[in-house]
Amino acid sequence: MSNTFRTSSYHWRNRYLLMRHGHSQANEQGLIISSPERGLNAFGLSALGEQQLLETVEDWQWTTPTRVVHSDFLRTTQTAERVASAFGLTLEKEQRLRERYFGELDGQADRYYPDVWALDAQDADHQQYQVEAVSRVAARLCAVIEGLEQQCSGETVLVVSHGDPLQILLTALANKPLTQHREQAALLPASITRLGG
Repeated sequence: MSNTFRTSSYHWRNRYLLMRHGHSQANEQGLIISSPERGLNAFGLSALGEQQLLETVEDWQWTTPTRVVHSDFLRTTQTAERVASAFGLTLEKEQRLRERYFGELDGQADRYYPDVWALDAQDADHQQYQVEAVSRVAARLCAVIEGLEQQCSGETVLVVSHGDPLQILLTALANKPLTQHREQAALLPASITRLGG
Protein backbone atom coordinates (compact mmCIF):
# COMPACT_ATOMS: atom_id res chain seq x y z
CA MET A 1 0.00 0.00 0.00
CA SER A 2 1.43 3.35 -0.97
CA ASN A 3 0.45 6.96 -0.44
CA THR A 4 2.17 10.20 -1.40
CA PHE A 5 1.71 13.16 0.88
CA ARG A 6 2.67 16.69 -0.07
CA THR A 7 2.70 19.57 2.37
CA SER A 8 1.84 22.99 1.02
CA SER A 9 5.04 24.86 0.19
CA TYR A 10 7.75 23.30 2.31
CA HIS A 11 10.96 22.27 0.55
CA TRP A 12 12.18 19.09 2.22
CA ARG A 13 15.90 18.51 2.61
CA ASN A 14 15.26 14.75 2.85
CA ARG A 15 12.73 12.22 1.65
CA TYR A 16 10.68 10.49 4.34
CA LEU A 17 8.94 7.15 4.09
CA LEU A 18 6.45 7.02 6.95
CA MET A 19 5.69 3.40 7.71
CA ARG A 20 3.13 1.95 10.06
CA HIS A 21 4.26 -1.29 11.66
CA GLY A 22 3.03 -4.56 10.21
CA HIS A 23 -0.04 -6.35 11.58
CA SER A 24 0.70 -7.08 15.21
CA GLN A 25 -0.36 -9.47 17.94
CA ALA A 26 -2.22 -6.53 19.51
CA ASN A 27 -4.16 -6.06 16.25
CA GLU A 28 -4.83 -9.79 16.17
CA GLN A 29 -6.13 -9.83 19.75
CA GLY A 30 -8.07 -6.56 19.43
CA LEU A 31 -6.14 -4.86 22.25
CA ILE A 32 -4.88 -1.34 22.90
CA ILE A 33 -1.16 -1.73 23.65
CA SER A 34 0.22 1.76 24.18
CA SER A 35 2.42 1.72 27.29
CA PRO A 36 6.14 0.90 27.29
CA GLU A 37 5.43 -1.67 30.02
CA ARG A 38 3.27 -3.65 27.59
CA GLY A 39 4.68 -2.66 24.21
CA LEU A 40 8.47 -2.73 24.49
CA ASN A 41 8.93 -6.46 24.97
CA ALA A 42 5.63 -8.04 23.92
CA PHE A 43 2.92 -7.83 21.25
CA GLY A 44 5.26 -7.99 18.29
CA LEU A 45 4.33 -8.82 14.72
CA SER A 46 1.69 -11.46 14.03
CA ALA A 47 2.20 -14.15 11.38
CA LEU A 48 0.21 -11.91 9.02
CA GLY A 49 2.50 -8.99 9.86
CA GLU A 50 5.58 -11.06 9.12
CA GLN A 51 4.07 -11.98 5.75
CA GLN A 52 3.24 -8.34 5.01
CA LEU A 53 6.85 -7.34 5.67
CA LEU A 54 8.20 -10.16 3.54
CA GLU A 55 6.02 -9.04 0.62
CA THR A 56 6.81 -5.34 1.16
CA VAL A 57 10.56 -5.95 1.09
CA GLU A 58 10.39 -8.32 -1.90
CA ASP A 59 8.29 -5.85 -3.90
CA TRP A 60 9.89 -2.59 -2.71
CA GLN A 61 8.36 0.29 -4.71
CA TRP A 62 9.93 3.31 -3.06
CA THR A 63 13.30 5.02 -3.05
CA THR A 64 15.84 2.85 -1.23
CA PRO A 65 16.13 4.09 2.36
CA THR A 66 19.48 5.30 3.64
CA ARG A 67 18.41 5.53 7.31
CA VAL A 68 15.85 3.70 9.44
CA VAL A 69 14.47 5.48 12.50
CA HIS A 70 11.84 3.69 14.58
CA SER A 71 9.71 3.56 17.69
CA ASP A 72 11.26 1.20 20.23
CA PHE A 73 8.08 -0.82 20.74
CA LEU A 74 8.50 -4.47 19.73
CA ARG A 75 6.12 -4.35 16.76
CA THR A 76 7.82 -1.29 15.25
CA THR A 77 11.32 -2.57 16.00
CA GLN A 78 10.57 -5.86 14.24
CA THR A 79 9.09 -3.99 11.27
CA ALA A 80 12.15 -1.74 11.04
CA GLU A 81 14.49 -4.73 11.36
CA ARG A 82 12.91 -6.50 8.38
CA VAL A 83 13.41 -3.48 6.11
CA ALA A 84 16.83 -2.51 7.49
CA SER A 85 18.23 -6.02 7.01
CA ALA A 86 17.03 -6.06 3.40
CA PHE A 87 19.04 -2.90 2.67
CA GLY A 88 22.00 -3.48 4.99
CA LEU A 89 21.11 -0.55 7.28
CA THR A 90 21.47 -0.08 11.02
CA LEU A 91 18.51 0.82 13.22
CA GLU A 92 18.09 4.10 15.09
CA LYS A 93 15.68 3.89 18.04
CA GLU A 94 13.62 6.99 18.71
CA GLN A 95 11.33 7.05 21.76
CA ARG A 96 9.41 10.06 20.45
CA LEU A 97 7.99 7.79 17.70
CA ARG A 98 6.24 5.59 20.28
CA GLU A 99 2.56 4.77 20.23
CA ARG A 100 0.16 7.37 21.62
CA TYR A 101 -0.48 6.50 25.25
CA PHE A 102 -4.11 5.60 25.88
CA GLY A 103 -4.01 5.91 29.65
CA GLU A 104 -6.68 3.94 31.51
CA LEU A 105 -7.60 2.18 28.25
CA ASP A 106 -4.13 0.63 27.82
CA GLY A 107 -4.51 -3.15 27.72
CA GLN A 108 -8.26 -2.84 27.08
CA ALA A 109 -10.25 -3.82 23.99
CA ASP A 110 -9.67 -1.72 20.88
CA ARG A 111 -13.40 -0.99 20.72
CA TYR A 112 -12.60 2.01 22.96
CA TYR A 113 -10.58 3.79 20.27
CA PRO A 114 -13.64 5.52 18.74
CA ASP A 115 -14.56 6.97 22.16
CA VAL A 116 -11.17 8.68 22.37
CA TRP A 117 -11.27 9.78 18.73
CA ALA A 118 -14.69 11.40 19.28
CA LEU A 119 -13.17 13.45 22.11
CA ASP A 120 -10.14 14.26 19.92
CA ALA A 121 -12.48 15.78 17.33
CA GLN A 122 -13.69 18.25 19.95
CA ASP A 123 -10.39 19.10 21.69
CA ALA A 124 -6.82 18.26 20.64
CA ASP A 125 -5.63 18.97 24.20
CA HIS A 126 -8.03 16.66 26.03
CA GLN A 127 -6.68 13.98 28.36
CA GLN A 128 -9.85 12.07 29.16
CA TYR A 129 -9.08 8.54 30.44
CA GLN A 130 -5.55 9.95 31.01
CA VAL A 131 -4.76 9.57 27.31
CA GLU A 132 -1.89 11.47 25.76
CA ALA A 133 -3.23 14.66 24.15
CA VAL A 134 -3.19 14.81 20.36
CA SER A 135 -1.28 18.10 20.60
CA ARG A 136 1.48 16.40 22.58
CA VAL A 137 1.75 13.52 20.09
CA ALA A 138 1.98 16.04 17.24
CA ALA A 139 4.71 17.99 19.03
CA ARG A 140 6.94 14.97 19.64
CA LEU A 141 6.62 13.52 16.13
CA CYS A 142 7.10 16.89 14.45
CA ALA A 143 10.22 17.34 16.59
CA VAL A 144 11.64 14.10 15.18
CA ILE A 145 11.13 15.28 11.58
CA GLU A 146 12.47 18.76 12.37
CA GLY A 147 15.53 17.22 13.98
CA LEU A 148 16.20 15.03 10.96
CA GLU A 149 15.81 18.03 8.67
CA GLN A 150 18.52 19.83 10.66
CA GLN A 151 20.86 16.82 10.96
CA CYS A 152 21.05 15.65 7.38
CA SER A 153 20.26 16.41 3.76
CA GLY A 154 19.61 14.24 0.72
CA GLU A 155 18.72 11.16 2.79
CA THR A 156 15.76 8.84 2.38
CA VAL A 157 14.65 8.17 5.93
CA LEU A 158 12.30 5.32 6.76
CA VAL A 159 10.35 6.39 9.85
CA VAL A 160 8.57 3.44 11.49
CA SER A 161 5.83 4.33 13.95
CA HIS A 162 2.19 3.61 14.79
CA GLY A 163 -1.16 4.40 13.19
CA ASP A 164 -2.45 7.18 15.45
CA PRO A 165 0.88 9.04 15.79
CA LEU A 166 1.50 8.96 12.03
CA GLN A 167 -2.01 10.20 11.21
CA ILE A 168 -1.55 13.00 13.75
CA LEU A 169 1.86 13.86 12.25
CA LEU A 170 0.42 14.02 8.72
CA THR A 171 -2.40 16.26 9.95
CA ALA A 172 0.11 18.60 11.63
CA LEU A 173 2.37 18.74 8.56
CA ALA A 174 -0.63 19.63 6.41
CA ASN A 175 -1.33 22.57 8.75
CA LYS A 176 -4.81 21.21 9.42
CA PRO A 177 -6.49 21.40 12.82
CA LEU A 178 -5.31 18.46 14.94
CA THR A 179 -8.93 17.76 15.82
CA GLN A 180 -9.24 16.46 12.24
CA HIS A 181 -6.59 13.75 12.51
CA ARG A 182 -9.14 10.96 12.04
CA GLU A 183 -10.16 12.54 8.73
CA GLN A 184 -6.68 11.70 7.44
CA ALA A 185 -6.76 8.55 5.26
CA ALA A 186 -6.32 5.49 7.47
CA LEU A 187 -2.82 4.04 7.50
CA LEU A 188 -3.02 0.28 7.12
CA PRO A 189 -0.51 -2.07 8.76
CA ALA A 190 2.80 -2.12 6.84
CA SER A 191 1.68 0.79 4.62
CA ILE A 192 4.14 3.49 3.56
CA THR A 193 3.40 7.18 2.96
CA ARG A 194 6.01 9.27 1.19
CA LEU A 195 6.89 12.83 2.20
CA GLY A 196 9.02 15.12 0.14
CA GLY A 197 10.36 14.86 -3.42
